[in-house]
Amino acid sequence: MSASTGGGGFLDGIAGAIGTPTAALRLLLSILVGMDMSHSVYALCLTFLTFKVFGSTWTSVLVTFAYNMVHLLYGYYTTSTDDYDIKWTMPHCVLTLRLIGLAYDLLDGSQPEAKLSVTQRKTALRRQPSLLEMAAYVYFPGSFLIGPQFSMRRYLDHVDGRLVETGLDSEGRRLPPDSVVPGLKRAAVGFVYIALYLFGTQYASDQYLLDPDFEQLSFVRRCFLLGLWGRCNLYKYISCWLITEGVCIAFGLAYNGRDEKTGRDKWDGLANVDLLTFENATEFNHYILSFNINTNHWCAEYMYKRLKFLGSKLYSQLVTLTFLAIWHGTHSGYYLCFFQEFIIMYFEKDMKPVLLKNEKLMNFATGSLLGRIVTWILLKIYTFVFMGYSLIPFVLLSYSRYMKVYTSFYFMGHVIFLSYPLLAPFIKPLVRGGKRRSAEDNTQQQRPHTD
Repeated sequence: MSASTGGGGFLDGIAGAIGTPTAALRLLLSILVGMDMSHSVYALCLTFLTFKVFGSTWTSVLVTFAYNMVHLLYGYYTTSTDDYDIKWTMPHCVLTLRLIGLAYDLLDGSQPEAKLSVTQRKTALRRQPSLLEMAAYVYFPGSFLIGPQFSMRRYLDHVDGRLVETGLDSEGRRLPPDSVVPGLKRAAVGFVYIALYLFGTQYASDQYLLDPDFEQLSFVRRCFLLGLWGRCNLYKYISCWLITEGVCIAFGLAYNGRDEKTGRDKWDGLANVDLLTFENATEFNHYILSFNINTNHWCAEYMYKRLKFLGSKLYSQLVTLTFLAIWHGTHSGYYLCFFQEFIIMYFEKDMKPVLLKNEKLMNFATGSLLGRIVTWILLKIYTFVFMGYSLIPFVLLSYSRYMKVYTSFYFMGHVIFLSYPLLAPFIKPLVRGGKRRSAEDNTQQQRPHTD
């Protein structure tokens, strides 16, 4: 038996004993003992040298962007398999966004404040951080592995004691923030979501969706299990984010000022999920607003809003989603997933205003308790099922696997949303049939004829 095989067997035994995947244990050991850490060290040092050589310029941004993305893609190319890979590339994708964002923040810091947006003024850096500061920022234990993303400015303000508004002790020193209990509470919610994930996957797992027995179920039951499967996969991410957010809160890094009504400290500055919005989502935009908030915010600030030169919000959104897909990895499933997000969001943004102008429909949806309940149930079914449908390629990744599941649902999502642009000219006039009358129209109708 080779040494590598023996090592793998040894790790398999430990992983089995503690109930964790071998890949996850290997990643943890690589961080603790230094294996595979060289990639993040190289990225950190080369980015620091880029700042030193080119300063706070567009050249620094372009070099930092190109090098870190190429390094990440090299990792995906050399380590990826047909399944989700828990390897050094997982924390490295977090690092990549962090260093690219830092380059942009330095560029913003060199610009006149009048040219910056409100958000850019909060994150802009007027001086280049030292290598030690960058290393502390990159390897912050609460966010190194899976995020959340936050700016260097926030981190430096936290370290320098400017972020949290606390009182002084008898010797004039800042008191530590009262953040441990809020952090533990947030992390505890994360463990609740782990339990929900484990419970749900007992009935709807990846393997079950690929099992021939799944195709023998009724279509309605398959749709329900697909929605449950998608929900459980989202809970897996949510649980991790809640736990890491709890760590950031405990450190005091998630401070977000005081509540104006109660005067209490707010600790939602690094919230990566809005649970209330997420659990009550009735449209896909609610998921985007409430899920992976910090990464979405990063993409909005450092990608989408900086693509104004394209002259089209649609093009800017398409480029941003393409970047997100590339950042996630080389699997075809990522690209298909973000393409589906694009076409579903196009459908919702195009159709929602038309529906809102339909007087009969709105009277039914909002005019009575029964109407509100029926509308809510229909929209929940829509988001529940099609969110699961959209996640099929993202979770299963490889073409052969996600195509097998798509086939069992007759490609219903593709048929509905890809055909919409072609059918929209015929659907919209039908929906507009009962459009609301304006106050002016009503007045003109009631005005008596004088001739």
